[in-house]
Amino acid sequence: MTSPWPNFSYAELRCKCGRCGSDGTEMDPAFMDKLQQLRERFGQAMRLSSAYRCPAHPVEAKKAQPGEHCTGKAVDVAIQGAGALALLGLALELGFTRIGVQQKGGGRFLHLGTSAGGRFPSPAIWSY
Repeated sequence: MTSPWPNFSYAELRCKCGRCGSDGTEMDPAFMDKLQQLRERFGQAMRLSSAYRCPAHPVEAKKAQPGEHCTGKAVDVAIQGAGALALLGLALELGFTRIGVQQKGGGRFLHLGTSAGGRFPSPAIWSY
């Protein structure tokens, strides 16, 4: 099945726990439309290090309640430096309301989400 978002395949959107049978279609269509718009404005590839996560995914299972990745309304984009700053500015312009910033050490990324509620009020920005 082909994804309706030209820059994102269902394979890269699926849960990576290896046990749940996710196929990437769990992502929220309105969120994905916004992410596609962000990608087009950014004009560069956006490598997703995480998209949908099932509640049993090891990262989610550690939480008191599953996070917004489980709703299909969040992704983590592997990016750093000037690219991260440019992407952050565009994400804010497009109305992403929940942004997590990990820009130290290995595994640098931006968490981009649009859910309401969760561990942090919305809108929110936080660092890891």
